Parts: sequence; C-alpha cells; structure tokens
Amino acid sequence: MMVARSLNVNSDPAESRPPARRRSLFNNIKFFVLCHSLLQLAQLLVSGYMKSSISTIERRYGLSSQKSGLLAAFNEVGNTVLIVFVSFFGSRVHRPRFIGCGALLACLASLLMAMPHFLSGAYDYTDRISSPSDNSSGLCQSESTLVTSSSNQSCSLQESPAQRVVYPLLLLGQLLLGIGAVPIQPFGISYIDDYASKKNSPLYLGILLAVTSIGPAFGFITGSLMLRFYVDFDKISKDEIELTPKDLRWVGAWWLGFLVASCLLFLAALPYLFFPRDMPKEDGADDVECRPDCKQQQQQQQQQTDQEASLLKFLKSFPRIALRTLRSPIYLLVVLAQVNLAALLAGLATFMAKFIERQFSQTVSFSTMMIGGVCIPLAVLGTVLGGVLMRRLNLSVSGASKLCTAAILICVFSATPLLLIGCPTQRVAGVFPPSSDGLSCSAGCRCPQEAFNPVCGSDGVEFRSPCHAGCSSMETDSSNKATNYTECRCVGGLGFALPGTCGSGCSHLLFPFMALLGVTSFIASFSQTPSYMMILRTVPAEDKSFAVGVQYMLFRVLAFMPGPVLYGSVIDTTCILWGKKCGKHTSCLYYNLDRFRQRFLGVQVVFVCGGLLCFLLTIVVLRRRARLQEPQPESKGGYELVNGEKTPESVSSKEKEVKGIKT
Repeated sequence: MMVARSLNVNSDPAESRPPARRRSLFNNIKFFVLCHSLLQLAQLLVSGYMKSSISTIERRYGLSSQKSGLLAAFNEVGNTVLIVFVSFFGSRVHRPRFIGCGALLACLASLLMAMPHFLSGAYDYTDRISSPSDNSSGLCQSESTLVTSSSNQSCSLQESPAQRVVYPLLLLGQLLLGIGAVPIQPFGISYIDDYASKKNSPLYLGILLAVTSIGPAFGFITGSLMLRFYVDFDKISKDEIELTPKDLRWVGAWWLGFLVASCLLFLAALPYLFFPRDMPKEDGADDVECRPDCKQQQQQQQQQTDQEASLLKFLKSFPRIALRTLRSPIYLLVVLAQVNLAALLAGLATFMAKFIERQFSQTVSFSTMMIGGVCIPLAVLGTVLGGVLMRRLNLSVSGASKLCTAAILICVFSATPLLLIGCPTQRVAGVFPPSSDGLSCSAGCRCPQEAFNPVCGSDGVEFRSPCHAGCSSMETDSSNKATNYTECRCVGGLGFALPGTCGSGCSHLLFPFMALLGVTSFIASFSQTPSYMMILRTVPAEDKSFAVGVQYMLFRVLAFMPGPVLYGSVIDTTCILWGKKCGKHTSCLYYNLDRFRQRFLGVQVVFVCGGLLCFLLTIVVLRRRARLQEPQPESKGGYELVNGEKTPESVSSKEKEVKGIKT
C-alpha cells in the first residue's frame, strides 16, 4: 500500500493539485490574455472616442486647438506620476485586483466626461432661426435689434456657473481616466510574461498589442456613429433641428459614447476580482518541480518581500534602479525610437480626422470613420504580422532591430509624398486671399461680428454669412429651412448664394491620400512587437516590470503629454479667421489649408526620421557589442601580427601558454 501511495503521489503532479485549482478558468493564462484584451479594448475605446470627438467638443464649447490638445493630453498627467511607482511594485501586489480597481475608476471617469452635456444648456449657434418672425436675422438689414437681443441672451448663458465649469470638469474626467489606466497595461504585460511559456510570450504580446490598437479603432467607429446624431436630440424635438451634418456649425452627440464606454468598462472589470495572485506556469514546469512545501516557502518569501518593499526604501532605491535601467544603450535607444513614433501617433489620433474634414471638405463622422475604419485596422494587421514574423523567424535582439529599422525606413518614403497631396484654400470674401477693402458692398448691412453661417455664391466665392454676401431675401422649404439666398449685392454673376460652404474642390484626392496613409500605418506597426521584445530581453529579469513602467512614463512625458498640445499649437498658427462670441475668441472658422497640410504633416515626418535614427543606432551598438564578445581568432593573423610574422596555430598556442605562466 505504501508503494501504491508513492506511485499515486509521483505519477501525475496535476492529480496532487486541488480539483478547483485544476478546473478553474481563472488559473489559465490564455483566459487572462482574453480578459485583458477585452479590458484594454474597452479602456482604449474611451481614449479613442475622446480623440474622435475632440473637434466636436472644440466647436461645441468654443475651444482653440491648443486647448483641445491639452484636454486630449491631460489624462497623461496622473498616469505619468503614478506609472513608475505602480510598475515598481509589480510582483509585490495582487496585480489582477489592482487592474480591476483601475478599470472601475476609468468607468467613473467616463461617466464624468459626459456630465457637461447635462449641466450646460442647449447648443446655441450663430444665425439660429428660433421662430418664423425671426427668419431674416441672417440677412442684410438696416436694423439689428433682434440680433443684439439674442446675442445678449446668449452671452448671459455663456457666463453662467454651469457653463464655466464645463472645461474643468472635462479636465478632471481625463485626469481620473489616466489614473485608472495606470495599473492596466504594465501589470498585464508583466503578469502574462511571468506565467506564459517563453515560446508563446511573443505571440500573446502581439495579440495584446493588436487588441490595444483595435480599442482606439472601436472608439473612432463609435464616434463616427454617435456624431451623426444632433448634440441636443434629447432636449429638443426632431423638427427643431435645423442643421445638417454637412454644415460647419453641426455638433454631434459627443457625450453619448462616454455612457456606452462606461458600461463596457464595468463589465470588463468584474473578472479581475477572481484571478489569483499567482498562477501555474503555462508549460507546467513549475508545478512538476515545486511541491506544496515549495509553494509554501515561496509564499513566505513573497510576504517577506512585501514587508521589505516600503515606500521609503523604494524612494531611496529609485534613482539607482532608474540609472541602471537607463544606462543600457539598447533600452534607451529603443524607448527613444518608440517615443518618436508615439508622438507621431498622438498627432495622428487627435487631429487627423479634423485634417481630413477641413482638407477634403468631408463631414466629421466620415472623417472619423476613415481613421477608425482604414488606418487603425491596417496598423493592427501590421502589429499582428510583426509578432508572427518574429516568432516564425525566431529573431534575436539584433534581428528585431534590423526589422524595425527596415520598417521605419520604408515609412519615410511612404509618408513624404503626403505633403504634396492636398487642397488649396477656398476663396472666402474678406478672409482669403486677404484684401484691403474687405466687404465694402455689405458695409451698410450691419452684419454682426459673430455671424457665421457660410454660403456659397453663384460665382464660386464663399461668404461668412448671407449678411456678408449682401443677400436681402431667401427662399425656404416647407419646414422653413433656407434653400436659396437671393438679391445678393456682393455675389457676381447670377447674384444668388446657396447655404453651406463651397468646399475645397478636391475631394477626389481623398482616396490616394488615405491609401498612402494606410500603407504608412501598416508598415510602421511592424516595428511595435519587435521593439517591445527588445526591451524585455535587454533588461535584467528583476527590473523587467520597472523597465516597462519607465518606458510608459517616458512615453507620456515626451510624447503623449506634449504631443497633442504641440500639434494643436501648430494648427492654430494656420488659422486665418477666429470665431468670436461675447467678445472672446472661440474655435477657428477658416484655415490656410496649404499651411495646415505642410506644418501638420511636416511635424509627423520629423518624428518618423527621429525614430529611424534611433533604430539605426541600435544596429550600430549591437554590432560593436557582438565584436567585443566574439572570441579572437587563433590562426591567420591575431597574435602573429604583433611581430609582423605569421605563426602556425600550434606554435601560437604554446607561446600563449608560456606567456600565461610567466605572468
């Protein structure tokens, strides 16, 4: 019987484990990868949706591109401060529970982002027709009492306490969203790398990074769907909505997506309450070698480590560990290359939809769909193929650096032609091209300075409003919407104007532009998985979680925080007409499209070249390191060249032995 017992004990280690531990789905690293992918999908959906709605929020609350860029980057503030601390305590805390708590905080932040819509009043745009008796407010007229009274009423609403708290509330929501995202990615990556097999780890990482890219794509697609609804569809009836999505004053339901995202985050956070602190290694090696006594010793050692890891000791050891990590040239160069690519991504995600909208005269929802439906899916495909290629070829650190360099080099050639594909600025009377006389023909119309209701004249010239075009009458349809403005003294030719902008007139260039942009995104994403594996394989095992935390901190400090603000400031320099409301500047009404294209895309080309330079330097450093580590030859040169003579191999080895004895 003793022999039978010994056979039962040693026959199958899996049988010695408790049945619940064997069967539990939460002890499977594959299930953790699935749950973590879904959580990052939901968390990054909020981030992508915020960026897809940024131009709409900018228009709704009269923000400049610099302010909207600051809003888009503000979620990195709390993230930057806490990311290194959280990553340092990576293996010392219950990582799944920390991830779940962060997801619940992000859920709360998403609800907070939607609050300004419910606190502020209805969207009030210029030249709004509120009643049939006021349907001539946008026309050329000698009296402007109705406009003045409506303007004064609008200003009183603009200065209300509820309106003043909108921007700080959005900033607070972004701050909490960044804090909630702190433990999600570093803890998830380190947890997967600890319990996945060495063979499957690159594949899991590639899947995780691919889903990480899909998250913003779903955010942009959700934004495209939500922005087709009018912002106040819950406050006014459908018949009272006068604008169409093609109107430059149109504002979509930007707040609706945040409510959807908060529900998804709540559902994705629940499984993390059931994952264990430690789980069996995927290949089962740890379970075979480690008995229950061994596991008990590991738990005691883990508790002792937790007690020793006080905050004071962490602060004392932080500079030493940070310097040790940053002293690795490969780690530093790869992180700097990723910082350049992250800065490029920050501008692409935040303002590319706005660029397409203005450059090619497209609606906000269509421009957002182009980013979420074309660029991001191609980037996801490139990320997956990069991980598969690295696994199939079993690339080393040197091979990964060559793959990254080749991908970014091709991107330089594919991104540069984008500077040449674009549209010229449309002719806008009194705005572009700038003229000294302005609009003298409409000087007697007493047009409000804040008026913005674009019309396209029959001569192809655009005007800020029917009043600026000198139109004194209009034709309406059955629902009292303007269909044609007539008797326009400033319009040449037939003398009438149609509602809406004339557009840039080169929408046919959108297809080649998107094709080239999609190819660039696809090729650039090939470098994502290899660059991550270069970082994980060039730092000590005990500093792995900390290195990932430093990496994301540098991302935020050098790319995601200043990136959107930099791009927004660059875009603001191309504005040729700012909107005005209550005597204050609001969002930009017209841009110089040539400058917009050259400066916006030019900054992106600079970042691509910066990433290429860093990856090239990694190849140089790795080659030098390989030369220093390779054994020196013992024949045909080597030691014999000191005396200028070639010595046979046997003689050379004997001489070395004699020299070694003498020393």
